[in-house]
Amino acid sequence: MPVQAIAMITITNKDALGAYREKAADALAKHGGSVVSADPEPIILEAATDVPDITALLSFPTVEAAKAWREDPDLADIHALRNTGGKSTIVVLPA
Repeated sequence: MPVQAIAMITITNKDALGAYREKAADALAKHGGSVVSADPEPIILEAATDVPDITALLSFPTVEAAKAWREDPDLADIHALRNTGGKSTIVVLPA
């Protein structure tokens, strides 16, 4: 059963994040993932931490696929771009 994940990013380096965005879709697709929706100006109802500049809803076929995407050593450089470009929190919502 598909699962969704919420990615929240507070931008610290626009150039690095732009480079990440160019590669993100292919990296997600490697593990069956995709972006369902993304918003560069999310509506925040409550925030216990930094308010994200960008929020995306991701979809993966399974929790294991989401974990494999994040832990894939071949994607380490792409994840590093995201982490250089901002502070991110990614939360999987199991079905």
